[in-house]
This record gives sequence, C-alpha cells and structure tokens, in this order.
Amino acid sequence: MEAHEREPIVGREAELARLFRAMDSTTADTVLLLLGDVGMGKSALLDRVVRRAEAGGARVLRAEGSESESSLAFSALHQLLRPVSAEVDGLPERQRAALYGAFGAGPVTADGDLMLIGVAVLSVLSALAERGPVLVVLDDAQWLDRASVNVLSFTARRLAGEPVTMLVAAREGDHLPGFDRHLPTLALEPLDDAAAGRLLDLQLHSPTGRTRTQILDQAEGNPLALTELARAAAAAGPAAKSPSAGPLPLTAHLERIFAARLDGLPASTTRALLLLAAMDTVDSAITAPAAVQNAENEAWPPAERAGLIRRTSRGLRFSHPLARSAVYQAASLDARHEAHLALAGLLRDEPDRRAWHLAAAATRPDENVSAELERTADRARGRGGHAAAAKALQRAADLAPRTEDSARLLVEAAAEAALTGDLAWVEELATAVRARTDDASLLAEAAAQVGRLAVLTVRHSVIFSRLSDVAEELADAQPSTALNVLADAAVVRYYSGQDAQQRRIEAVLHGLHEDASHAWLRTWVRAVSNPFGDRTELLALLPQVAAEARRRPDRLTAYAVMAWLLDETPQAVRAFDEAFDRWGLRGALPEGLGGAAAWSYVEQGRWGRAREACARSSAVGSMTGLDHAVACAAAVDATVLAYQGDPAAARARADEALVLIDPLESRSVSVFTRRALGAAALAEGAHETAYDQLRAVFTADGLPVHYHASYPALADLAAAAVRADQHAEAHAIVERAARTLAAGASPRLRALINRARGLLADPEEAEPHFRAALADPVLEHWPFERAQTMLDLAEWLRRRRRIAEARVPLTEALETFRRLGARPWIERARAESRAAGLDVTDADPDALAELSPQQQQIIRLASRGLTNREIGEKLFLSPRTVSSHLYRSFPKLGITARAQLRDLIEGSLATDNHRD
Repeated sequence: MEAHEREPIVGREAELARLFRAMDSTTADTVLLLLGDVGMGKSALLDRVVRRAEAGGARVLRAEGSESESSLAFSALHQLLRPVSAEVDGLPERQRAALYGAFGAGPVTADGDLMLIGVAVLSVLSALAERGPVLVVLDDAQWLDRASVNVLSFTARRLAGEPVTMLVAAREGDHLPGFDRHLPTLALEPLDDAAAGRLLDLQLHSPTGRTRTQILDQAEGNPLALTELARAAAAAGPAAKSPSAGPLPLTAHLERIFAARLDGLPASTTRALLLLAAMDTVDSAITAPAAVQNAENEAWPPAERAGLIRRTSRGLRFSHPLARSAVYQAASLDARHEAHLALAGLLRDEPDRRAWHLAAAATRPDENVSAELERTADRARGRGGHAAAAKALQRAADLAPRTEDSARLLVEAAAEAALTGDLAWVEELATAVRARTDDASLLAEAAAQVGRLAVLTVRHSVIFSRLSDVAEELADAQPSTALNVLADAAVVRYYSGQDAQQRRIEAVLHGLHEDASHAWLRTWVRAVSNPFGDRTELLALLPQVAAEARRRPDRLTAYAVMAWLLDETPQAVRAFDEAFDRWGLRGALPEGLGGAAAWSYVEQGRWGRAREACARSSAVGSMTGLDHAVACAAAVDATVLAYQGDPAAARARADEALVLIDPLESRSVSVFTRRALGAAALAEGAHETAYDQLRAVFTADGLPVHYHASYPALADLAAAAVRADQHAEAHAIVERAARTLAAGASPRLRALINRARGLLADPEEAEPHFRAALADPVLEHWPFERAQTMLDLAEWLRRRRRIAEARVPLTEALETFRRLGARPWIERARAESRAAGLDVTDADPDALAELSPQQQQIIRLASRGLTNREIGEKLFLSPRTVSSHLYRSFPKLGITARAQLRDLIEGSLATDNHRD
C-alpha cells in the first residue's frame, strides 16, 4: 500500500460514509457530485472509495482532469476507457467507429456525433455492469475537456437501473456543464476545530503553542493547508517566523510552500519536475523521464522526499495540483518555453499535443505554429470536439502574424464555440473580431454566429434587440447577412411571442432591398414570425421553398419547419423524415425551430417518433447547456404522455419545462406546457383544472398569448369549459379567435374552431358544427383531433337517440384511439360504445395499455426486429435498460418470447405503414 493511501481520513467520516453508500446503486444515487475548494480532500476521499470498490470486486474506471489536456477533444474519455479497450472493440460497428473516430484512432465517420458516442459509452458501461458493479470516478472534473464532459454527462443521466455509480469531483464554484443541475451533491465544508486539531496531532512534527494556533487560524479548516503549514513550520525550525505572516490568499500561500521545496533539489530533478508540470498528462510518466535522458533514478527520488510527487499504480503524479502549479510558476519564462519545446520534440507522433506545446513555447506571432493549431482544430472539429476546435482556433488567431488571418480565425473559432452552447464565449470572440478588423463580411459573420446560438437561449428580449439592431445596421452594406440575422431574430420572435417584435421585423424586412436570391430567407422570416397573417401567399410560395430544399438538402429541416407552421403537417412530416433518414438525428445543436419535428409527429399520430425526437433534442440541449431547447422538448413530451394516459409523468415533464423558462420571455414554451397540463387534467377528468390551464393560453381579453401556439388549444378549452360551466367565456374566446384568424385559418384550425363551436352550442344547434369539423378529408392527417371530434359527434347523436348513426363514428374513433395508444380516450370511447349497444371487448387490443409509454416504445421497436442495442441507440438507453424493460413487459403482455411481439402488435395497436 502506498504511503499516502495509509493516511487516515480525519473529520470526513460522514462524507466518506455517504460516498460508500453511493456505491450501492440499489439504495443510493447513481451519480454524486463531490464539491470542495482546493485542498479540502476530494481526491483523498475518492482514493479511499476506489480502494474499497476494488476490494469488493467492482470494476473501477477513472479519469483525472488536466489543465493542459482541456484543449484536447475526448482526452478524458480516452483516459477513462483505455483500460477497457476489449469492451470498446466488442461494440456494434457504428458505435465502435464513432468512439475510435473521437479518439483519433480511426476515420471520422458520418455517424461520429456526440449522441452516438454517448450511446457507445453507455453500452460499454452496461456491458461491464453485466459482470459486476462498476465505479466511474472523475477527479478534477473542472479541467476535463468539454467534449468528454458532454458525453459523460449524457451518460450519467441514463445510468438509472444500471449497477454503475459515477462520482464526479470538482472545485466549488466551477461550472461543469451537464453536471451542475438537479444532481445529488456532497459539499466538503472546512473541518471543525476538533477535527483540525486531530489532523495536526497526526503530523510527524505536530505543532504546539502559538505556532499551532496560527496554523489553525491561517488554514481555516482546510486539510491540505493544515498539513502543509505544519510541515513548513517544522522545516523552518523553532526560530522561524510565523508561517501565517502576511494576508496572502490561502492558495498563493500554499503555492509558495510547495515552491520552497524546490530549494536545494538537483538540477536534473528540477528539470524533470518542470517537464512533468508542463505535460501533466497520463503519458507524462513515460515522456518526462525520456526527456531527461533516462535520469529517472537520480531525478525523481529527491522530488518524492520533498513531498512534491508520488508514485501510484497509474504512474508519477504530483502530490497535489498546487504542487504542479508551484513548480511551473517558479520556473523562469525561458525555462518553461524550453520545457514545452522539449515535449513538442518528443510528441512528433501526437500532432495535437505537439501543436499546443509549440504554442506554449511561442513568444511572438508564428505563422507555422498558427497553422499547426489550425490543423489541430480541423481534426477536433471532425471528431465533434467543437470546444477543442474553438480553443485551437482562438490561440491560432493570437499567433497569426497577419491581422486579416487573425480575424478570420476568430470568426471560425466563434462558429465552433457556438456549437458548445457557450454564448458568453461566442460574444467574447465576436468582440475580438471587431477589435481586429473592419472587414464587413467578417464582422457580419461574427454577428451571425452570435445570433445562431443566441436564439437557443432563454434571453429572448435582449437577444432580439441585439439581432434586430445588427440586421438594421447591415441592411444597406450587407443585405444578405442582414437577412440571415433577421432570420434568427424571427426565431427569437417565435419563442418570445411578443407582438412588438413582429412590428420591428416587418420594418426591417421592408427596408431590405428585394433580391430573387433572398426569396428563401424572406419566406422563412415571414412564415416564422407571422404564419397566419399571410398564409395564402405563403402557401403559394411553399412549392418554391420545397424545390429549393430538393436542390439544397441542408435546407430540408427549415422547409419542414415552415410547412409545420402553416399547418401543412403532411409535408412537414415527409420533409422531417427525409432529413432524418439522410443525416440521422445528428448535429451539435438542436435542429430547426425547437420542437417543430416532434410537434409534427404528434399531430400526425406518430407519437413514438415524437418522443424519439424529444429525447434527442433534450439530450443535445442538456449537453450544450441550452435550457430553452430542453424546455421545448419537455413540453412536447408532456403532451404525448398526457394523451397516452400518464398524467403524473406529463405533469413532471411540464414542471421541468416551466422551471427552465420565464413565461413572459418564452410564451411559446409556456403555452405548449399549459396545453400539456390541460390535456393531463382532461385525461383525469379534472375539468376545472383543465379549464384553468387552457384558459391561461389566452389573455384576459381573450387574445392568444402566443400567435401560433395558442390556437390549437381552442377545442380542448371548449371541452373543459362545457364541464366546468364556463360556456360564455370560452365562447367569447373561440369567436374572437375565429374573427382574428379569418381567411388565415388553416383547414386544421377551422376544424378545431368548428369542434369548439359544436361543444359550446345549444344541443339543437351543435350538429352542423361537428359535421363541418369532419368535412374536409385532409383532416385525416390529424388523427387524434379528428377522432376526438368523431367521439363528440357520436355522443351528441346517442343523446339524441340516433343510436345507429352514432355507431359509425364511435367505431372509427375507438379504432383510432387504440391505434394511437390514447388510453383515457380509449376508455371514454369504450363506455360510449357500450351505451350505444356495441359489443366492445376488453381483450388483447389494449394489452399495451398496461405498459408505461417508454415500455410501449421499446415493445414497438422490438416488434420490428430491432436488437436491444439498436433500440438503445434510438432511445438513448443502454442495452441493459432496454432488456430490463422488455423483461418487465412480457408478463403484462401475456407472452414469453420476443418472436411473439410482431403478432401481438399487429393484432392490437396496429400501426399504419408510416409508423416508426
């Protein structure tokens, strides 16, 4: 056992017990965040947990963050998975290729995005967990490279049900994307006086008297400070001055203490330590000794005796990050440059590491080093390491001799930084561009990158003002770029829903010179910001937009969004299908207008595909820290869960959405979420609650809170109003909406308005409204809404004792609800069918109704012949989790084998030819 591992843990008994409990995945949290300031003992606690886990037979995977590797994409993930390369080799081809592409050990494939890499890591951990418990330890996580953090946070959120525990240690106050919200957290507080005293008593030379008091005062309960100040006092001798002299910050003081240990060390040791400090990588135990000409035997022991380094099973390590910092800062600038040059010479086969060492050694602009960093950025970009690419380009810009090259590189850095979700960084880079150039095209591109990311944040009012100002400023000199920026502003307008923003967009658009090449973007701006205001004209332009999408497939998603906004859902779904089939659900940022794809699938009754889109958007939004994207996905998901008859889960998802946004800043998500909560209440028969939620999507005056998202709630509002005795108020809202929309109403909205009128009308006057709501054959593309209207008509007919007429719509409605898996509506239609004298059985057709919505998804995918791994890739679950859901589902379905699933699905909730 290594000496440092025999040291007792003093004053951390409760914290250690909590960490031990975390290893028991059946009784504790799967992921635990350990936070503490420098020297509070995070690593010591993790070491103790690791030893206990290994002694108990658990498989331990560990990665340590490193400042010098934070710019190398996936370096931490590579460190974590290197010991289990056999499991990586056993992955399915796409997952294996994605991982090796990320590590630079194979070609970067089209599938090599962060999501697939995350699924691959989940599969590796799941495979290991089949043989026993797994402990994943991430130490100094604040220094992990961003690409690894994104993948590991994605994985962490999907470990439920797996015998895998993840412990993540980071410094207090450091931002750790993906790990800093709603995670169980254990914070290390300073030791109390009694524990601090016990720790001093355990030191080789325990301080006494005034020195002891001063150490206790200076250390303020920091364990590292206590031990190091005691060691420094003992080394100084009885005549030494107080070790706490001067009001130095604790960290600076400790660095001085570590640096003092360099005094008297051999030159070879000092040089070896500097090389180790400059590298500080998992390869440093090999590289640094080689750099001092095999002088390991004479170089390292003095450093060990000085308490600067320690030998571990993972090689040479500094005794503490402050020791590394002290060694590096104590060296002269020339010595540091020489160390980095020496390491660059040893890393000729590691071009990315070499480039960064050359950059660290550069004292002035250097075209060659700048070019090396640009190539590093290209490699990182290809592997999906956008943060690493942005850092490399930013440093390349610093080293570029020519100002125009520097500005160009900064713009490219901004484009990569935008894909990380870090708006402050993108704005910083855009500011640097403005400081280095007056080139209008570069300035415009920098502004566009800010806009690209800004639209996905929750700061809608501020961002809209910035984007519209930029568009106005560029209108004369750069009309094309101005229109691009205005296109982003239109998206913000959609999210925000503020009418004043629409007037500003119209003013800027009117001031832009019309050009045939700008037709696409002008159509986008108009469709996104006011789809029902000019719907007839926009519909006439839609074929031209579709033709442009065929010529430029990268615009398929945008075309799909426009079709959805105009209630041309069939066109939207076909375009989304084509886009996803061509590229898959990939990309570093959420696709299109948040939730558009998922809403299209919801409207067409493809609820499984909708939830897949929600899972993707939520995962990407979480990985990039974009709360608004996560909220959009949660709102759609909540709606599907309500329709499927899981109101508790629907409310939980709706609450997640509302926590992430300001309802006055993001009216779209607020309205979508209220609609979901209304649907959940209707599913439970809580009609007054449903009315309150749905009433909230219209203002006190009856105007829509959101110009697009509010209108589809009209029919559900009327349904709730009928049972909550709110006929008059609901009638006023419906009629005002009808007048406002007028000719701009789509066939779908006209049908919803007619259904609402039928529900609210006097019984003798309802039938024409219901018939009108069902008249247009195109309404079959909104099966759930059509089935609701058919059920309303059937109920009205039965109450008029027109039983024979009621049976036809009743039968069709029940069949649709069964096909969709809309459990509350199935029950309501069954009850009505029995009252109409229809023979309705409770046998197999509703077998899936006993399953959760997620289990239903898994069953449907399994019935199509997909393997557990393939299902996991679609739903972002581990194969083990998929297997567990299937195991629990089979008894509820009355089957014993996977082969029986296809017959079960075809015999009960048969889907149409387009269902996923």
